[in-house]
Amino acid sequence: MDIVERFKGYDNESCWQYSIRLKNQESDLIETNLTEEETKSLRVTDFTFHFISKEDKETVKLIKGFIEKHEWLGKMSNYPTHLFVAKYKDIIAGVVIMDMPNAFSKLLGDKTKKIERLISRGACISWSPKNLASSLIMFSIKWMVQNTRYRVFTAYSDPEAKELGTIYQACNFHYLGQNSGASKQYKVDGKWVSDRYFRSRSVYKRISINNGIKWDDSWVDGDKILFDKIDPGIALEIRNLSKQYIQSCEVRTIPKKHKYVYILGQSKKETKSLNDEFKTLNPKLYKLPYPKERGKH
Repeated sequence: MDIVERFKGYDNESCWQYSIRLKNQESDLIETNLTEEETKSLRVTDFTFHFISKEDKETVKLIKGFIEKHEWLGKMSNYPTHLFVAKYKDIIAGVVIMDMPNAFSKLLGDKTKKIERLISRGACISWSPKNLASSLIMFSIKWMVQNTRYRVFTAYSDPEAKELGTIYQACNFHYLGQNSGASKQYKVDGKWVSDRYFRSRSVYKRISINNGIKWDDSWVDGDKILFDKIDPGIALEIRNLSKQYIQSCEVRTIPKKHKYVYILGQSKKETKSLNDEFKTLNPKLYKLPYPKERGKH
């Protein structure tokens, strides 16, 4: 079901993610063969935390199914790079997914893109203890710092789903305000997408071919279109076709998202240095108060 349709009529005080947790309670117990009495006594220390290689196809498939059932967006992210799970015995009870950001920030200047990852997905099973999500997030961040070059970890909370980012607040993330993401979405084939969709390689290629433009794969480098390699007249025509496409779609206004960041180094010295740099470069963002009221502000 489309995200917008799922939200229609939802006016609970809690976030949409919590409503999914309540909905899944009965089936989660049945599927994991656990009793409610057993799960009520569980503590975070009863769980183990793991990095999962993308080569582990079997576990990756389980992670995908877990996200589809327990995460409010109901689907995997576009560019997952690092996967983490919390397990009770052999049961996956929590998942955190790191991605390449859709747009890199400059919170630590130009070097940020080399050391930034996005926490794109995260969910826990309905019977997990209260602090499992925050513990898994911190395990994931610390693993990344000790095993990769990444030091900056950004995350978003969507007011449309009545999210505040309470887990990020519990983990002492820096709050960066509610100014992130698109302000409009467009309906394509029954799904709502941002304007980035219309500038994607696949869309440029499809609208070009559909309008009689002979496509050349040398115009592409990965997901990027190399417009400087295209005849200027053809390049302008392709851009105009993309604009016409977006103008033909149904549009809706959406609230901006809350954004958070956690900065961590391999040592106390590195952590302090990075956070001092963040404070110096972003004086207006340093120590912003956490949001407390749910809704489309």
